[in-house]
Amino acid sequence: MANSEVNPSSQDVIKIKKISKWQMIKRDRWLYFLLLPGLVWFILFKYVPMWGSLIAFQNYSPFLGFWGSEWVGFDHFTRLFENPDFYRVLRNTLMLGLYELVFVFPAPIILALLLNEIRFNPYKRTIQTLIYIPNFLSWVIVASLTYVFFTTSGGVVFTLIQSIFGVSVNILGDPDWFRTMIIGQQIWKDAGFGTIIFLAALTSVSKEQYEAAIVDGAGRFRRMWHVTLPAIRHVVVIMLILRMGNFLDQGFQQIYLMTNALNRSVADVFDVYIYFTGITQGAFSHSTAVGLFKGVVGIVLILLTRYIAKKLDQNTLF
Repeated sequence: MANSEVNPSSQDVIKIKKISKWQMIKRDRWLYFLLLPGLVWFILFKYVPMWGSLIAFQNYSPFLGFWGSEWVGFDHFTRLFENPDFYRVLRNTLMLGLYELVFVFPAPIILALLLNEIRFNPYKRTIQTLIYIPNFLSWVIVASLTYVFFTTSGGVVFTLIQSIFGVSVNILGDPDWFRTMIIGQQIWKDAGFGTIIFLAALTSVSKEQYEAAIVDGAGRFRRMWHVTLPAIRHVVVIMLILRMGNFLDQGFQQIYLMTNALNRSVADVFDVYIYFTGITQGAFSHSTAVGLFKGVVGIVLILLTRYIAKKLDQNTLF
């Protein structure tokens, strides 16, 4: 009897939790209000368009509409996997995705570590400003600059290589140079701006750890390896999980602008393939099936990367 009077029942505990949650929401109502526009945008432009993925299971016709088009099940997926171009496009996409994972993803991390070692703040801010600028250029401008520097008809870099080494390297047209060119553009354009997240994470590293490492005789490289990198490891893992979700997304604009008749054999990726089949040929259902296939692969890669990170005792998004 005494225990029942002192200890609250489970229903009372649930009521107390509900009240406390409501009080927290009421207390932070303005923060939720600020969250509302982004949440509405995300629902309208990310979740609602998922309804359109159903046309991958139809012979969709704009004249008949969604409800009037014929349902064909998995016919478009069967057609996709039986298409001889599918494996060429898949190989090109996977190769570029692997190149990005090996070279593009670590670039902002390395750059952030180097910037973190600069102690003269005016010089550091100047370098940061200069490496942020390319991110604000469109891919049209980046492609135009690439053509200006590397064109075989008077390009600055092409002429310089030809005069120094005595060889003519057609970077714009040679299929062997296409992936190198794409990766170089991405690093130049995005690596600087990508350092923002990692530099923000580096601000949380305790200076006492650096001082203790110096006392123990650790040099700059050892401090970076044993103090700095472990401090931002959880951020790197989270960014890697997010990156794996876009493993098959190579970016339509960049690839399309740098594609020509000479390098098309290695330049055809899913994003370009969707454009030509879905827009120029009007095969809306088939191109949607390709996009749905990419989405499923992205989800699988996210879950797989998260599983591996959990096994390694790393923090993840969920």
